[in-house]
Amino acid sequence: MDTQSLETLVERHDREHGVQEVRIRVPFGELAGKWWGPRNVRPIVCLHGWQDNAGTFDTLIPLLPSHMSFLALDLPGHGYSSRIPDGMSYQPMNVFYLLNFVMHEYGWRKISLLSHSMGSVLHYAYAAIFPTRVDLLISLDALKPQIFRPAGLVSMMAELTPELLRADLRNQERTEPPSYTYAETVDRLYEGAVNSITREACPFLLQRNLRKSAKFPDRYYFARDSRLKYGTGFLWSQEVNKRLALNLTMPFLFVKATESPYWERKQYYDEVIEILERNNARFELRYVEGTHHVHLSHPERVAPVVADFLNRYWQRDEEMASKL
Repeated sequence: MDTQSLETLVERHDREHGVQEVRIRVPFGELAGKWWGPRNVRPIVCLHGWQDNAGTFDTLIPLLPSHMSFLALDLPGHGYSSRIPDGMSYQPMNVFYLLNFVMHEYGWRKISLLSHSMGSVLHYAYAAIFPTRVDLLISLDALKPQIFRPAGLVSMMAELTPELLRADLRNQERTEPPSYTYAETVDRLYEGAVNSITREACPFLLQRNLRKSAKFPDRYYFARDSRLKYGTGFLWSQEVNKRLALNLTMPFLFVKATESPYWERKQYYDEVIEILERNNARFELRYVEGTHHVHLSHPERVAPVVADFLNRYWQRDEEMASKL
């Protein structure tokens, strides 16, 4: 598949589903996103995983109820969204600002969230800090900020910080990153995801992640900000995670892929699940066969679980003036 067929595939997919590109002005540039569904209904906001983009939801959303709306965002430094300024690093708590900013821009009093991987970790923290603003939560294959061993955390920061500095200096040089044929970009994405994404699903992530090389015809480079590789995530304790869990009393669906790891000692995950099941009668844990990106590669396995939850808990909200 060449890039022309890539563009034809994804753009035709968007056109068939009436998807509209969205740009939201922020102080450092703009947030990009894809709006699915009616424009007069407050959308469910979708946050993607680490180094992915809004395209991660391209195959799942068409299988969800068509009278609902969805706004899949590119987080800063990903997809078509602006990068943060030079000399800065990506911090997970920036999501507090970003989601509140989006709510302010559209005039929403509430926000609904459906996220994958890193996006689920971010919205776990956001929903627990601002529980009265979140009316429902759907997490795909990640639950909460992971816990690092102290020695591992210290060595990780010692290793990542110099790499972050080098990445930032490369950005400031404004030189083009290494470029590849389209087939090579598919290989790199497929292999980098350790078989979590099928080759057939790769175009949906590559569409927003590739830019055409200015140096070499028919070659493309990955446009995401390389500083993203050197973030550390939330660094707070398990006790903080457990305290946050007590605030998550809204309808909450967690979908866990059976062939995906837990990224930490399962004990930490189990402790939070126990709190959620004890304190939130509307918390649901469901297992789906597949890998970390099962929602993208095999959306037919995830969609029925998500749709059932939404049909029970989603409420139409037309008290918003869309700026589209």
